[in-house]
Amino acid sequence: MPHFRVSALKWLMAWDPYNVTEDADLGTRLARGGYRCQVIGSTTYEEAPRHLGNWLRQRTRWLKGFVQTWLVHMRAPRILWRQLGPRGFLAFQVMVGGTILSALVHPWFYALAIWELLGGGFLAPPESWLGVPFWVIAWFALAAGYLAAMGLAFLAARRRGLPRLYRQIPLMPLYWLLISAAAYRALWQFATAPFKWEKTAHGPAASRRGDSSRG
Repeated sequence: MPHFRVSALKWLMAWDPYNVTEDADLGTRLARGGYRCQVIGSTTYEEAPRHLGNWLRQRTRWLKGFVQTWLVHMRAPRILWRQLGPRGFLAFQVMVGGTILSALVHPWFYALAIWELLGGGFLAPPESWLGVPFWVIAWFALAAGYLAAMGLAFLAARRRGLPRLYRQIPLMPLYWLLISAAAYRALWQFATAPFKWEKTAHGPAASRRGDSSRG
């Protein structure tokens, strides 16, 4: 749950009412205005969606908001560069643009890997020494990317004392494919209904409180 200084929000004239992921847009505008966003070391108890359809709608909304945020702030890239600086500009491309791009590209990696696997050429040794650096980089990127993500998930579950989550870690590649499905759905929805806000239904926790609100 993000927290903002009221004075900063007033100075920025609140947030973009048309962006369906308002915190992504607002965080970028805070950075452009010279403010800094930091993470508070605390525990949040936000309830995650329990059903796939509800989860897919939520992730679609988030990713569509990332598309909106990237396009809006990249309308004047030179000004964005000047306001964020080189590091901030690069971070914006990686965090906002990269999130969308990686989700869209990821399924095609699997398709290409299956094609190469069926043809016997999946990460096969290069035929000449010129291809050795690319072969090494490919292996390193594949192994480091997957192992790093799963290793972080393991450490997070271990430090939180949640060993029951260990068995779900190998399912992360399937989860990433679901993210890709949400990304393509977000892209389609951005073209057909850019300002549609699909609410995320609260589950049992809200029912126990007698709260029927949606977020």
